[in-house]
Amino acid sequence: MASSVLSVASHSASFPLHDSTIKGKIKIGNNGLRFSQSSGRISMVAAVNVSRFEGIPMAPPDPILGVSEAFRADTSDVKLNLGVGAYRTEELQPYVLNVVKKAENLMLERGENKEYLPIEGLAAFNKATAELLLGADNQAIKQQRVATVQGLSGTGSLRLGAAFIERYFPGAKVLISNPTWGNHKNIFNDARVPWSEYRYYDPKTVGLDFEGMIEDIKSAPEGTFVLLHGCAHNPTGIDPTPEQWEKIADVIQQKNHFPFFDVAYQGFASGSLDEDAASVRLFVSRGMEVFVAQSYSKNLGLYAERVGAINVISSSPESAVRVKSQLKRLARPMYSNPPVHGARIVANIVGDPTLFGEWKAEMEMMAGRIKTVRQALYDSISSKDRSGKDWSFILKQIGMFSFTGLNKNQSDNMTNKWHIYMTKDGRISLAGLSLAKCEYLADAIIDSYHNVS
Repeated sequence: MASSVLSVASHSASFPLHDSTIKGKIKIGNNGLRFSQSSGRISMVAAVNVSRFEGIPMAPPDPILGVSEAFRADTSDVKLNLGVGAYRTEELQPYVLNVVKKAENLMLERGENKEYLPIEGLAAFNKATAELLLGADNQAIKQQRVATVQGLSGTGSLRLGAAFIERYFPGAKVLISNPTWGNHKNIFNDARVPWSEYRYYDPKTVGLDFEGMIEDIKSAPEGTFVLLHGCAHNPTGIDPTPEQWEKIADVIQQKNHFPFFDVAYQGFASGSLDEDAASVRLFVSRGMEVFVAQSYSKNLGLYAERVGAINVISSSPESAVRVKSQLKRLARPMYSNPPVHGARIVANIVGDPTLFGEWKAEMEMMAGRIKTVRQALYDSISSKDRSGKDWSFILKQIGMFSFTGLNKNQSDNMTNKWHIYMTKDGRISLAGLSLAKCEYLADAIIDSYHNVS
């Protein structure tokens, strides 16, 4: 029986095919192959569909959330996740505050609906969050100089503030601490707001480089937005003293800079809402115009509810109204309006004296547990390490994080050898540590510090 050749044009391949299997012209099949017959020769052309997304590169893993992905893939019995800043119990389990459960029960009892919120968010939440931040008797609130818009937790609130800067302060630069929270630079990059860094961390002392910080803020162009961590600096846990905050305010005021506070841990750092807001209140008391982003992920454990706010304290009530109108205008095409559930939880707790008192007690409990494991970790390291190294910086830091001073190679050793997952800058989350794991962590830190270059 005579045979013809079937050619695959896209790959220059061919193979014999019996004539009896082909009858006349052949159409495109379900597999996307096109056949044709001419001059006794049968050819096949593969209809290859090349994706228009072929040129899009793979994004790198998130430096923080990627840690949890790697942790979940580890099968070791001794593994420990100290990467993500989320509170855990002594048994290393997620914790839903009792006061949050009570507030949610109230919502069910009242039969509250799920209607859209206004663009600026829940009015009761906005009132409560501004008063928590500044104090209910603050003159800026009484004089209606505070523009508050509910945002999508701290990240969304920062992003809204960044969009406002890009639109109404074109060309302005943001000054960001070195180091800082991993998402700060992403936020301002995506908003097309240029940024540079000011010195903050001193690796020699594992403390604050205050002189470098002041020098860099002084040398920044007039009108620069200076991003400040209100309390419990992330990732270092190193905060300025009250006296240093005064000097920082002096320089920012002299240079006519714009302070932009990120307040992610109010009440969660020290256990006191007022103490943790002292830096913001200092700047506002001086009559300065201030941006403040807030989050309730940590202090109320509302990580998944995405509840926070952007506050702009202005010099007049008229300008505050205009600022708020433009924040709303920016929010509308970005996410339209914020979610209601978390906002109602906050409003219900703050608006009820009994629930508010219970919340403060639970915050003190959470902050207290972190202080306890911080002390235990220091005690374990100090007793085990005979090198004479001073580890007291652990106790001088505050909040849920400790900046260990370990470099990338040493941090990799923590993971590869000891199955302890952390960010590559040496930050560990003490909120994910238990007393039972302190000695194991101490052994890992000592080994990594002394035996890895």
